[in-house]
Amino acid sequence: MAVKNLSAVLHAKLDLRLENRDVPAIGEEDVLIRMGPVGICGSDIKYWTHGYCSGVFVLRAPMVLGHEGAGTVVQTGSKVGNLKVGDRVAIEPGVPCLRCRICREGRYNLCPRMQFCATPPVHGNLTRLFKHPAAFCHRLPESVDLEHGALVEPLAVAIHACNRGGVKAGSLVLVCGAGPVGLLCMWVAKCAGALGVVVTDIDDQRLAFAKEKGADYVINVRGVEEPIAAQQIISAAGCSPDVTIECSGSDYSMTLGIHATHPGGSVVQVGRGTQIPSIPLTLAATKEVDIKGVFRYANCYPTAISLISSGQLPGLKSLISHHFPLAETEMAFKTALSRDAGAIKIIIECDQ
Repeated sequence: MAVKNLSAVLHAKLDLRLENRDVPAIGEEDVLIRMGPVGICGSDIKYWTHGYCSGVFVLRAPMVLGHEGAGTVVQTGSKVGNLKVGDRVAIEPGVPCLRCRICREGRYNLCPRMQFCATPPVHGNLTRLFKHPAAFCHRLPESVDLEHGALVEPLAVAIHACNRGGVKAGSLVLVCGAGPVGLLCMWVAKCAGALGVVVTDIDDQRLAFAKEKGADYVINVRGVEEPIAAQQIISAAGCSPDVTIECSGSDYSMTLGIHATHPGGSVVQVGRGTQIPSIPLTLAATKEVDIKGVFRYANCYPTAISLISSGQLPGLKSLISHHFPLAETEMAFKTALSRDAGAIKIIIECDQ
């Protein structure tokens, strides 16, 4: 009897189906993974609700969703030497060409030939059995379980964002947006030695959670004009933030960051706002505030796994608010979209 490979397949906007697909045949440098937990990302929600993400990546054919995954190796290709059957792995979803100039420079996340899980036309890992190059599967130490493994991907985003912003010992950091990536940026900044972290949002419940989890200051900016909100941040913290990390996907927060950030500091854009935002670039230039983009991550998985295994992020799994079996994927997506559900990070268990 053929093995059934149940998968969550998006056919079009709001058309998400569970289908039994063929088990993928692995190549000599691939591994076959029995998937465990897979997190729902904002990009997954965007594809489901709009059929596109960031205005650039457009769904044109059925695609398996999911890119925040971990699982157990069940088969290895003939040339795989770094993994064996039974190893538990966190899957780095982006596979670059490793040959172009940008890859050779080490910034492989910007590779023009990047193949990234659940980015059209590449299938994701919200499936029972998934094939992936062994070079981009990171073995998990015994102290790191598969749920932690599924959180490595968003944690890598936070590490890359803090690296881009130059967060260091003594920095004051402003994080705009108290969602999962914002909270992870807060924790990573603290691990890097940040003197304090201010978190802004428009949701009191999320701000209360951020405060409980270590934010030094939280400010609700709903309905507050950016220059006034900036002054509130400076007054609360006693000085201007050295680094702002925008995680809300709001043009408002980019403007807020430019107003609030100390002259000579950095504003890092993690969230995706409008394609052509209206932000005060002249003010940024006058203050010599560097605006830096973030696109996924590069060389951050080992650091993420090390932070988890060393116990520096003891509250990491508290981000997981809901669990669903693979058969209830659509309900999981509806829960992620619902404000009433109070979801933070939703995990789909592919082996259930």
